[in-house]
Amino acid sequence: MGEAVVANGFANLYEKADKTLNIDNHKDSFWYEEVIDEDLKWSFALNSVLHKGTSEYQDIALLDTKRFGKVLVIDGKMQSAEIDEFIYHECLIHPALLCHPNPQTMFIMGGGEGSSAREALKHKSLEKVVMCDIDQEVVDFCRTHLTVNHDAFCHKKLKLVINDAKAELERSSEKFDVIVGDLADPVKGGPCYQLYTKSFYERTVKPKLNTNGIFVTQAGPAGIFTHKEVFTSIYNTIKQVFKYVVAYTAHIPSFADTWGWVMASDQPFSVNAEEMDKRIKERIDGELLYLTGALFISSATLNKTVAFSLLNETHIYTEDDARFIHGHGLANRH
Repeated sequence: MGEAVVANGFANLYEKADKTLNIDNHKDSFWYEEVIDEDLKWSFALNSVLHKGTSEYQDIALLDTKRFGKVLVIDGKMQSAEIDEFIYHECLIHPALLCHPNPQTMFIMGGGEGSSAREALKHKSLEKVVMCDIDQEVVDFCRTHLTVNHDAFCHKKLKLVINDAKAELERSSEKFDVIVGDLADPVKGGPCYQLYTKSFYERTVKPKLNTNGIFVTQAGPAGIFTHKEVFTSIYNTIKQVFKYVVAYTAHIPSFADTWGWVMASDQPFSVNAEEMDKRIKERIDGELLYLTGALFISSATLNKTVAFSLLNETHIYTEDDARFIHGHGLANRH
């Protein structure tokens, strides 16, 4: 499956060190390779493999890379990298909290590595953050190895639940000011694709939002060549359920692509750049490394190609008609 990538950028074939992880040894080089698509691969040098295994739900690896620090890989897809995960998590968590007039409760679907909870817990107004991840093994090894999130896992405002997010929301009698989808990408055979469907947003998420409640989800690759994989479809699906919807993007170096998020509510949530900066200063403990008011406004101004695709997308996510990005869930592992 894998090919070693040497310094000059050419690929040479040789026996694999780890076929399940696409890891290759070659002289002094130790490389991990992610298949982005059938004709495209993304490779980076490793110091070591900190953990690898198969849980009940997914293949998991935690890698120590030379360029990006510790990297979490699930079902063959990089989920976050130590060096730049702050971009992804600040974009996912803070806009919804800053657009809400007074957020006090948040429910995070997924987020087992703890980074979303870490960012949320910087908000002084939040009284309770529920993080619900289906995979105990992911949570346990992230708690052990990702030292940057130790304080978040121990925070008195955090309630950690190991369960399917859909089942937990349906079971709970609580409603929340903000609900976050920090889910793995929708890959065929993976555990998460049903949490991107219209029926889930309509029957499970929306009824669990308070008045003025805001929903936000990661929405996959949003680059000029990749945005039609799932990003436009997730946006169009959410648009069928909520009155006000905004898509926004940012470049994530370790993903080698632009990434997308979709935020939605039945109440207007527009906040100008000056007001957002004011709220950042008043509401947040500590400094943000990436997000500013002007940056958020600009991130929702999409290039002509992507904006046109969003406008003209007709596909709606359903259980029987889902879109997937390249990757492998356990149900499709041979």
